[in-house]
Amino acid sequence: MTLEQLRIFIAVAEKQHVTRAASELNLTQSATSAAVAALEARYGIKLFDRVGRGIVLTQTGRDFLNEARAVMARAKAAAQVLDDLAGLKRGSLILAASQTVANYWLPPRIETFRRSCPGIDLRVTIANTEQVAQAVGRGDADLGFVEGEVDDPALASRKMEGDSLVIVVGVRHPWTGQARITPKFLPKTCWILREPGSGTRSMFEAALEKFDLKLSDLDIRLELPSNEAVRVAVESGDCAAAISDLVVAQSLVAGTLHRVRIDLPRRSFFVLRHKERYASQAEKALIASFRV
Repeated sequence: MTLEQLRIFIAVAEKQHVTRAASELNLTQSATSAAVAALEARYGIKLFDRVGRGIVLTQTGRDFLNEARAVMARAKAAAQVLDDLAGLKRGSLILAASQTVANYWLPPRIETFRRSCPGIDLRVTIANTEQVAQAVGRGDADLGFVEGEVDDPALASRKMEGDSLVIVVGVRHPWTGQARITPKFLPKTCWILREPGSGTRSMFEAALEKFDLKLSDLDIRLELPSNEAVRVAVESGDCAAAISDLVVAQSLVAGTLHRVRIDLPRRSFFVLRHKERYASQAEKALIASFRV
């Protein structure tokens, strides 16, 4: 059994498709299939079943997947130790970030880090807060950056400078003539919100609780999976949204959105890492560059 065979098996298991896994790994389909077949033949087991035109893991395959991921995580940690010995002259980090952090907060900070450590390769994936925490927990990401606190005993979190939640409406909304509203007005309009699992939505839900309100008290017309989609929908419609001030800053300046004043909390962002995984010098340098 080789690390390359394990890498190929994991990719095929996650994609549940040989061709897509081969494309992701920059391998031929035949080489990818051969690696899986070699594992099955060597140990006399079946890792995948063919179902229709696709493939699915057998129970043996599902059990082996966890072990394969653990082995690859250890191999990656060993490689990272060697990279550290090179004194940050080379190495890599995989980051996962929730949308507000990834699109507005993280880019300038990453660019600052790149200038100081050009030999460190950074890759960023974007998901919601819940998915980012899962990626760090699985070892798919070295660090996660999220908009809300995460309750996972396997993860360590560190607070960072964040943003403010604001309520905005489009120019056709009746609240555009009001500088401030009280909580009793919140159920009197329709809403466009981020999807369940997003940090922005969770923060708004917590704010509602302080007003003795629940999401079920609101007329939620639409749930969207990105900040930009929420912003555009509110600009062109007659609903309100609760969203990060980082997302709507330019729209407020342009006058396409109106901010309705109500007492909402500021929030911190958090960096997540797995407690049991090795913290590389590249990780430490990145976090130090954020001055948290």
